[in-house]
Amino acid sequence: MAVQLRELLDRQRCAFAADGPPDLAQRRNRIDRLLALVLDNADDFVDAMDADFGTRPRAGSLFTEILGMISVIEHTRSNVPQWMRTTKLMRAARPFGLSAEVTPSPRGVVGIIGPWNFPLNLVVLPASAAFAAGNRVMIKMSEVTPRTAELMATLAPRYFDPTELVVVTGDADVAGAFAALPFDHLFFTGSPAVGALIQQAAAPNLVPVTLELGGKNPVVVAPGSDIKRSAARIAQGRMINGGQVCVCPDYVFVPADCAEQFVAVARDTLRAMFPSIVANDEYCSSVNKANFDRVVDLIEDARVKGARIETVAPPGEVLPDSQSRKIAPTILLDVDDTMRIASEETFGPALTVRPYERLADVVDYINARPTPLVAYWFGPDGDDFRSFVRRTRSGGVARNDFAAQMIPSAAPFGGVGRSGMGAYHGKAGFDAFSHYRTVVGSDLPFTITGRAAPPFTRSMRAMTATALAMARRRTRRRLRND
Repeated sequence: MAVQLRELLDRQRCAFAADGPPDLAQRRNRIDRLLALVLDNADDFVDAMDADFGTRPRAGSLFTEILGMISVIEHTRSNVPQWMRTTKLMRAARPFGLSAEVTPSPRGVVGIIGPWNFPLNLVVLPASAAFAAGNRVMIKMSEVTPRTAELMATLAPRYFDPTELVVVTGDADVAGAFAALPFDHLFFTGSPAVGALIQQAAAPNLVPVTLELGGKNPVVVAPGSDIKRSAARIAQGRMINGGQVCVCPDYVFVPADCAEQFVAVARDTLRAMFPSIVANDEYCSSVNKANFDRVVDLIEDARVKGARIETVAPPGEVLPDSQSRKIAPTILLDVDDTMRIASEETFGPALTVRPYERLADVVDYINARPTPLVAYWFGPDGDDFRSFVRRTRSGGVARNDFAAQMIPSAAPFGGVGRSGMGAYHGKAGFDAFSHYRTVVGSDLPFTITGRAAPPFTRSMRAMTATALAMARRRTRRRLRND
C-alpha cells in the first residue's frame, strides 16, 4: 500500500510541476466541483453516515455536515482573488531600481486525514482551502466510518482527475503509511494522542503539519447569569452528535448557590429532548463499540470513586444499551481528579458539573490543565468576562451559545497546545496551505549587501559605528520614556 500511495502522490506532484500554479478560474472551478460532489449526493452521504453510526439523525447530519460547510466555502471562493494578490513592498525605492514583492504560492500536494465524528465536513472544508491556495489534494478517510469513506472514494473520480483530488480508504496501517508520505503539507483532525503519532510520522520528511485536535472544553456560568437559559443551552450543546464533537462543553463551573438549580434545569431539558432513546432515530449512537465502552467505563469509574451520577433515562428503558450503542444523558457531580473523566476527553453524552465560590479559582483550575479547543462563558460581556478571556488560553471563546466562535465564516478555527496547531476557515485556511514567497530585485549601480564582505573600508567601519551609536541612543531614550 505504501508504494501505491507514493505513486498517487508522485502523479499529483508531476502534474503540479507541469501545470504550474493554477489561475483564479481553475481554483474556483475545483472548489465548485468539490461543493457539487457534496450537494449532488447529499442524501447518499446522510444515509451512509446514518449506517456508519447505527443511528444518526438525518436533520442533524444535513445541518452539521453539509449546510454547516457551505458558508465557509462560499466565503473562501469569494475572497480568493483578494488573497491571491501579490503585495508590493518598498514602493518608494522602486524608482531608484529596488523592487520587492511577496506572492502567496501553492505548497504543492496537501494530504488530509479525516476524523470519524464528522467524516465529510472535516475533509471537505480543508480541501476547499487547499484548492483555494492552488494545491492538489489527497484525502485519507476515516476507517471508523467505512460507508461514508467508500462513498467519497467512489464519487471523487466523477468530479476530479486523480491528479487533482484522490480519496484513499483503508485501516489504521493505511493511515500510518499515508501520514509518512512526503507531502508538502499534512492536515489532520482527531485526538491529541493520534495527532502526536501523525506529527511523528511526518517528522522524518520535515512535512509541515496542521493539527486540529480536541480536549476538555470548560464552561463557566457567571455569577448573576440566567441559570435556566444557561443550563438549557449547555445541555443541548452537550448532546449534539451524541456528544461526539470536539467543541462540546465538557465540564461546567456553576456558582455554588445555583448548582442544584442548574442540574434540575439540565435534567428537565434532557428529558424533554429525549422522551425515548433506544428506539429514537434522533438520538445519535456511539459510533462503534470501542467508543461506547470507553464512555461507559469513564462514567462507571467516576461512580466507583464516589461521584454522584444523574442518569437521565426515559422510564422503562435500560441504559446504556450495547445493542444500539446508546448511552443515556448523564450528569456527574462531586468529580475529583482521581477520576478518569476529570482528565480524559469525554466524547459522549456526559456532562460534569463543578460548583465554585470564586472566579479566580476557576481560572486557576483551567490554566493548570491542557489548553482546550474552546472555552465557554455564559453571562454578560462585562469585566468578569473580559478578565476571563485575558487570563485563560484556548483555541477560541464562545459566549452564551454552543460553538459561537465558529459562526463567522471569516474567523480562523484551530486549537493551541494539546488542542491543536495551526488554523483554517477563512483566510487562515488559505494561509495554512500557502507559502508566502518574497521576490526582491535590484537594478542599483552598487551593491547593498555586498558591503558585508571584506575587505572593510574605513568608511564602512565609520558607518557601522555611527548606526550602532544611533540605535543605542534611540533605545535608551525609549527606556527612559517608559
